[in-house]
Amino acid sequence: MAAKNVLNLENIRKVFFPGTVDEVQALNGIDLSVLDQEFVTIIGSNGAGKSTLLNIVAGVFPPDKGGRVEIQGHDVTRLEEYKHARFVSRVWQEPEVGTSRNLTIEENMSLAYLRGKSRTLKKSSNKTRRHVFQEALSQIGLGLEDRLSAQVGTLSGGQRQALSLVMATISKPSILLLDEHIATLDPRTAQTVMELTEMIVERDKMSTLMVTHNMDMALRYGNRLIMMHKGRIILDLNEYQKKGLKITDLVSAFERAAGEEFADDKVLLCT
Repeated sequence: MAAKNVLNLENIRKVFFPGTVDEVQALNGIDLSVLDQEFVTIIGSNGAGKSTLLNIVAGVFPPDKGGRVEIQGHDVTRLEEYKHARFVSRVWQEPEVGTSRNLTIEENMSLAYLRGKSRTLKKSSNKTRRHVFQEALSQIGLGLEDRLSAQVGTLSGGQRQALSLVMATISKPSILLLDEHIATLDPRTAQTVMELTEMIVERDKMSTLMVTHNMDMALRYGNRLIMMHKGRIILDLNEYQKKGLKITDLVSAFERAAGEEFADDKVLLCT
């Protein structure tokens, strides 16, 4: 049986500050379909449109007129962001964004568990849900399952980002969005969180979009690689096409597709 599409983006355009001297065309006619269980890494220089693309999928703002966003067969183009939470979860670059430091681990997970669900549900912090939280946390091997009453502000950056990852996936969203979620971590912690990411995505068979500045990460993880430039997708490689590629190959492919030299020092240094 052929895999079904989880996400369809059609003619996605986004212009900020239109008609002013500050006008920016962030996305310029994006067409993208993501299959069930695809793990797509998205790379590109600053201003390529990567985060704007995730914001469109998450419902932070709608695409410009003529664009269409469809998740699991539902047209969500004009739905408010909180209604997208039924389908989409996100892990941000900063651990502080995805968690509340003054709430306990259990309280943070309760909020995540209820995202997109009916507000008529009983209080989330009950014995049954506590068991669900402990089971989910025990699988990441950091001992957080025994610290449910600890305030999140007492955790390290890596622990907090790992918690954000568990929170984003506990409700089994249709699409997981990873917005440079290891960019602010030290190399060793980033590797640990990335390994946890791969484990959870594979275990739960999640459809995933991961934005990264790191070419090595983009090649090592996922089963599809997309490169963006100036609001367009200029390179789209499946698992077999990207297998065995080196960073120099990826840079050369970009230059052929874009017709210009790859000159983003940040991306070249993240290798």
